[in-house]
Amino acid sequence: MRHRKSGRKLSRTSSHRHMMLRNMVTSLLDHGKIQTTLAKAKELRRLADRVIVLAKRGDLHSRRQALAILTDKGVVKRAFSEIGPGFQNRAGGFTRILKLGSRLGDAAPLCVVMLTESTAPGAKEKKKTRETPAKKAKPPQTKARAKGEKAQEKGTKKAKESGG
Repeated sequence: MRHRKSGRKLSRTSSHRHMMLRNMVTSLLDHGKIQTTLAKAKELRRLADRVIVLAKRGDLHSRRQALAILTDKGVVKRAFSEIGPGFQNRAGGFTRILKLGSRLGDAAPLCVVMLTESTAPGAKEKKKTRETPAKKAKPPQTKARAKGEKAQEKGTKKAKESGG
């Protein structure tokens, strides 16, 4: 029986599974979003939300606990300085899972895991406004080009007059 056993095994040994999830959480907090399978994403969400709660607390003990999970000290520093304070007014739901479809090779369900707030690295970019393209300047007229255009205009006028 499997009573009270939480988490997915993901067809890996425990050490491989823990290290894979640590790497995925580090990448998620570093880049703001990652693409993975649905089963891995659901496990990743549990660990990522735990790290973000630690970053929201912001004390030394929380930082040391986050260092035990994350594999990069720079990501821990960024999590506690930018990501944690960005989620200060949110009680939960720090990550979002968007389904993409099936992978071509083995038909595994793919999804994107992303941070919900504007603390993600790509979210700070300014919205692009639609600008009208500038008109291209005409190249300077040469004598040969001017003669060619005049001859072409005469040819079209004659064609119109003759009914062609």
